[in-house]
Amino acid sequence: MSQGEPVVPQHSGWFEMARRIDSPNFDERPDGVRASLIVVHAISLPPSQFGSDDVERLFTNALDSKRHPYFEQISDLRVSAHFFIRRNGELIQFVSCSKRAWHAGLSCWEGEPRCNDFSLGIELEGCDEYPFEDTQYVRLIELLRMLCTSYPIRSIVGHCDIAPGRKTDPGPFFDWQRLASLGALPGILG
Repeated sequence: MSQGEPVVPQHSGWFEMARRIDSPNFDERPDGVRASLIVVHAISLPPSQFGSDDVERLFTNALDSKRHPYFEQISDLRVSAHFFIRRNGELIQFVSCSKRAWHAGLSCWEGEPRCNDFSLGIELEGCDEYPFEDTQYVRLIELLRMLCTSYPIRSIVGHCDIAPGRKTDPGPFFDWQRLASLGALPGILG
């Protein structure tokens, strides 16, 4: 994305700078609810491996359970996120921001349960064992700025913050300080 590109989504909640791959794993937000929370996740499929299209296949219910032993455990999951940022910085959008993506699971933030109802999910291609790439931080900052311009975002948190004890992502290598130093919206990080 260059600095000259528009910062507001189309009226449908789709951002033009993202490659669009529609996921069936979403539904309507409760009446009158808009996104006010951003949840940062990390995902890699197979675990700790990067570069395949397996995340896209998972989010579109097309994961081949026979391709890897781990996939047998997860092939029946019906999950998605609004966005996915690959290791090379490519941005993919799976669900309109006006819809409820199925990314948070059992979750609670500031006493409010069911974080999917009021959040946007951003998956980074990564895991608990490796640092994220510079290009991912750059793309994430661009995306966060656009989302905070378009929606009444109050907080940006990790999956571990809304599902403590159940989730660890974005993991120990995610650099929240770096995100802040790159100008990521002071006052609403975690």
